[in-house]
Amino acid sequence: MTIKNILIVIFIIIGLYVVLDFRDHNFKRATDACMAGSQKLDQPMTVEEAKKFCEEQIKNDK
Repeated sequence: MTIKNILIVIFIIIGLYVVLDFRDHNFKRATDACMAGSQKLDQPMTVEEAKKFCEEQIKNDK
């Protein structure tokens, strides 16, 4: 393999790591936003209830 091919493989591996890392970050941001919105409901939930509800709703939307 040439140096160019090795660099391409390294770049692809780094890119995959970054994409997979940000996927978890986006899920956390969506969960936090949902929890903040759930506090404005007529019947506010506890933090644990809101987190569980939001995680289930986000996973179902995928």
